[in-house]
Amino acid sequence: MKKQRKFWRSIAPYGYVMPISLILLTFVVASLVISVIFSFMKYNLLLPPEFLGLENYKRLLTDEKMHLALGNTLKIMIMVVPLQVVLSVLFATLIAARKNSLAGKIAKAAIFIPVISSSAVVGTVWKTMLNGRNPVIQGFFSAFGIDTGMLLGSSTTAIITVAMIMVWKNFGYYMVLNLASLTAIPDSYYEAAKVDGGGVMQRFIHITLPLLKPAIIMDVFLSVVMSLQSFDLIYTMTGGGPSNSTLTMVMYAYDQTFQNGKAGYAMAVSNLLFLIVLSLLMLQKGFMKREASEI
Repeated sequence: MKKQRKFWRSIAPYGYVMPISLILLTFVVASLVISVIFSFMKYNLLLPPEFLGLENYKRLLTDEKMHLALGNTLKIMIMVVPLQVVLSVLFATLIAARKNSLAGKIAKAAIFIPVISSSAVVGTVWKTMLNGRNPVIQGFFSAFGIDTGMLLGSSTTAIITVAMIMVWKNFGYYMVLNLASLTAIPDSYYEAAKVDGGGVMQRFIHITLPLLKPAIIMDVFLSVVMSLQSFDLIYTMTGGGPSNSTLTMVMYAYDQTFQNGKAGYAMAVSNLLFLIVLSLLMLQKGFMKREASEI
């Protein structure tokens, strides 16, 4: 009996993680394996696949539209990530200083509302507001010399507009992560700095930022991954236009699969994006290890 109890106790932890492990194996690992296999084939979801070897990957090197999608994806990442991280740190610091006040609680809730809103709904609302037909919004932007109808209608401003809306929608998520880290910083550090004559900016630079470094590294990584995988918000706002100026790699893979019937090539595009994200994951892991060793 004792041996049986000891046996069941030893395997009990595996039983707890078994459901999520099965889900990951079925929908993540299996999907990845299928994507890699079909990326070497000519496949349109209807007819049997035909083996092509490395043709899909060779096409990646010469496909100008894919290069444009890759460039747009990187542009969005470059615009979104720094703004999201900086805004999340600043607002988390301001709200943490007023965490017990009514204004702080209201601000935290208001900033987090876009995060829990559907990206498709957010994209549709912003598209409606920026179509140039709303006199209130048009009048507001006209005061700054901005034509709202051209924010999404121009190939120059569309990608910038989309990136700013992505920042507005998602930076509240990183703000909450930073708030959790800020609450773990002992108040005695700030009190000691005040005694030594440290001002607000000095306390922020020498106490808050160094102790927030692990959270900021995580913010950067998550923000990078999310911006590289951007699809639904952009799809509902611009559909990749105008003139493919907001076409991303995920959107290009979607178009190749469901509009052009080239699922095999779309999987090659997706695998390239996966390799980019994986390389960034390894880079972030190295940063986290170095940070942990310094602590």
